[in-house]
Amino acid sequence: MPDKAERLRLFGSIDPIQGDKPVRKEEMQDLQNSKNDFLFELQQVGIDQVKYPLDVISAKDPVRLSSIGTFRLTTSLDRESKGINMSRLMEQLQHSRGEGLSDRIPDLVALTQRMAEQMNQAKAELKVTYPWFYERTAPVTDLSGLNHSLATVHVIWEAGKSPVLRTGLHIQVTTLCPCSKEISEYSAHNQRGLLRIQVQANPGDALPGYWKEELLNVAESNASSCLYPILKRPDEKRVTERAYENPRFVEDIVRLVAADLYEKHWVNKFKVDCKNEESIHQHDAVARIVYDKSR
Repeated sequence: MPDKAERLRLFGSIDPIQGDKPVRKEEMQDLQNSKNDFLFELQQVGIDQVKYPLDVISAKDPVRLSSIGTFRLTTSLDRESKGINMSRLMEQLQHSRGEGLSDRIPDLVALTQRMAEQMNQAKAELKVTYPWFYERTAPVTDLSGLNHSLATVHVIWEAGKSPVLRTGLHIQVTTLCPCSKEISEYSAHNQRGLLRIQVQANPGDALPGYWKEELLNVAESNASSCLYPILKRPDEKRVTERAYENPRFVEDIVRLVAADLYEKHWVNKFKVDCKNEESIHQHDAVARIVYDKSR
């Protein structure tokens, strides 16, 4: 048997080439820092689909949980600059992680601002999506387990302006068909619905610390029923009857959710989507509301 070096050469490995280009950073050409008239400024340039640890802070148990965020980090780029140094975006993310990066809005705003400043650009954007786990107790037996929703934070920072803050939550609920209930002698078809809520704060205003919990309550309080990780027979009876007492079309849910969001003083704009995975069809039922309270 040949030794490992010989085996690697057998399957195509070659020795390093002795080139004549610089190997020290200060001697290398920096193309991205070239200055010229490059025709257009860019609104966004950066990196996407970056998986990184993120602490999720919650009013519900667990109050602090390490999760995985999927980040999109970008800055603007002026017309006279060829490109940005994208490694600096990862450097800033790692720096924030060293300081205990969480999904708290001040943490994410500070990271976004630092990205712009390190790149010498006027604007930066951060978008992160991550699973949020929270404890849910069965309605009769009080058995508890963890549910999860998908949360999103989007920060737009621009020099001399207040940050633009957008958040969102994907929540699964139960929906029971009002028409099926009305026309049937007994029972009614029901299914799992997916609510997607996106909100934008008033300009210059901060978001409440527990915006996730508020959006979760808005969604679940207007559905036929919320979902539970653990149900025994007494719980299942309660959940089934609750859904029957609160039938909802997709049109009903988006309107009810929109009404709750309209009443929240910290919400300026919102979009609500509902998709029901119909149990008696192969297709889904969908509805959407987009609303701007400032108009």
